[in-house]
Amino acid sequence: MSKRKEAAISALLIAGLLLVLFIMERTLPETMMLFTVLKKGAIYALVAVSMNLLNGFTGLFSLGQAGFMLVGAYTYGVLTIPVSQRPNVYMYFDGGLIQFALHPILAIVLAGLIAGLFAYLIGLPVLRLKSDYLAIATLGFAEIMRALFQWDKLGPITNGSNLLRNYPSYKSVMFYFIASGICIALIVMMINSTYGRAFKAIRDDEVAAEAMGINLAHHKRIAFVVSSFFAGISGALLAMYQTSIQAAMFKSAMTYEILLIVVIGGIGSVTGSCISAFLFIILSEWLLRFLDNEMYIGSFKVPLLRSGFRQVVFAVIIMIIVLFFRKGIMGTREFSVRGIADRIAGRSRKNTVKGGGADE
Repeated sequence: MSKRKEAAISALLIAGLLLVLFIMERTLPETMMLFTVLKKGAIYALVAVSMNLLNGFTGLFSLGQAGFMLVGAYTYGVLTIPVSQRPNVYMYFDGGLIQFALHPILAIVLAGLIAGLFAYLIGLPVLRLKSDYLAIATLGFAEIMRALFQWDKLGPITNGSNLLRNYPSYKSVMFYFIASGICIALIVMMINSTYGRAFKAIRDDEVAAEAMGINLAHHKRIAFVVSSFFAGISGALLAMYQTSIQAAMFKSAMTYEILLIVVIGGIGSVTGSCISAFLFIILSEWLLRFLDNEMYIGSFKVPLLRSGFRQVVFAVIIMIIVLFFRKGIMGTREFSVRGIADRIAGRSRKNTVKGGGADE
């Protein structure tokens, strides 16, 4: 299959998906749980791919994703609250320090840029570390940012430990899919560029990569900043989705969830991260919810069903997936139109050969 034909089929599939989403939004109730799952799945797919760029494709073990999401979420919230609403939001801080509001799209881009700026400054010292030490340093950064944004001295900007709310948000599922899709496409383009090949060389063997003339510090910094930029954008989208944000939300558990999604999907697979993100949200937020409620069949009470049992079953499912898919659902492979076409063509050739042999 030619690249032009593959691109045309991919474009048709994307257009078909957006058309289905458009029809669903126009025909189904807005409060359906399906829409909640799709929005959150799109956001988590983006942040998982951004983490995979760093952990899977560059080989840098970072645990600071929640911190960069926090920076992006607060940047979006602080910069988009209407001036008329600021006295209500910053009621304990005399209406806040910032007295202007930006367009939501511009604020989303700035959320990524400011998260990237933080990553650049943090990366100067911490990227000298390796393996577990880098993970501990970036995790520490995330925890420091969470505490810093709740500090009352920064209250005129961050509203301290109080909620940020009343900022604009989009309810359309298509908006979240398009925004995440564009960002993921940019990450894929980078992975397939010379920078991406340099990242993979660093991941495979730093000594050999340096011998080939790759500037290790420079490329690690680029990967770290780009990953954090898209994590900041995902944080802004999460703030928009939730309609209110508070620093206490962005705990280390959020980073562990994102890392779990990356591992389940396959470290080094973009499509694996996307698939596992939706699978993770569907199971944890939707399909298993009934396990948290008591259930009776006639007068018989179904055992074990109670609040919190959903998490137990979810953990068991994750363990089963990890046991049977040691390298994740996709491993290092990618889902592609060409791959499917090649498999179909290969099977048809085998069937033809077998049929020909039988006729003879």
